[in-house]
Amino acid sequence: MDSTNITINEELRSFIDPLTHNEYAALERSLLAEGCRDALVLWGDVLIDGHNRYAICRKHGIEFRTVQNTSFTSLDDVMLWTIDNHLARRSVSDFQRGVLALRKKDIVAARATGAPAASAEQGAGEGRDSGLAPAPVPLATREEVARTARVSSNTISQIEKIQKTAAPALVEAVRAGTISINAAATVASLPEADQVAAVAGGKKLLQQAAREVREQRAATRTPRAPKDDAPDAAPVAHGDPAPVKSETQQLRDEIAALKERNAALKAENAALNERIAALIDAS
Repeated sequence: MDSTNITINEELRSFIDPLTHNEYAALERSLLAEGCRDALVLWGDVLIDGHNRYAICRKHGIEFRTVQNTSFTSLDDVMLWTIDNHLARRSVSDFQRGVLALRKKDIVAARATGAPAASAEQGAGEGRDSGLAPAPVPLATREEVARTARVSSNTISQIEKIQKTAAPALVEAVRAGTISINAAATVASLPEADQVAAVAGGKKLLQQAAREVREQRAATRTPRAPKDDAPDAAPVAHGDPAPVKSETQQLRDEIAALKERNAALKAENAALNERIAALIDAS
């Protein structure tokens, strides 16, 4: 197909996170060595899949094929198809899958409430199938979103926090794999300037910032008081292994031990000062 007959819809092109520099370079090497083996997907004259391949092929004059998908009636249909297409790829990271699943949830929810979808006139032109695509099942709960993304519901919760409170630089860091989703969600609780500074410091500083936030939370968290009607803990039989403490409880015990040690050192210091004063008086 003549590339002059292909239209780029910027909303669709930017809908999926761009490739990293290394990923783009690897794709370019592959296309130069093997050609464009997979056809680009069009909706009428609008390119809906293969934007990076299309750009590289045009840059180097590499021939390519196109195929039509005529099952769409709106840009929402195209976006949902694009999301499902990328969710099926193994190369997509957990963070990207979570973001895509959350986008799918928003699109489906908007359609369910009767919000106007993107017009079909924005894309396909003539030759579309007149039949409506089956309505996608709404993703009503975080667990359903997590199943769609193939991650845990806790990971989806962390991705939502990153989307809401993370500085753009921190979002780029988690996309690039410089910091884990878990650590990024922790660092996202810091002021934006601190987030940017941590990102600028690299992977080690990001990990340190996440660790410090967790330690501060553990130190300030008030232990739950036991309920009056709660049964006494069963005594541990002689020779039985002691119950394993959680990481949070271990941190609390360490903080308490440090406080006791600090108090003891202060007392020793006071006693030494008194002895020194007594020796001075006696001399």
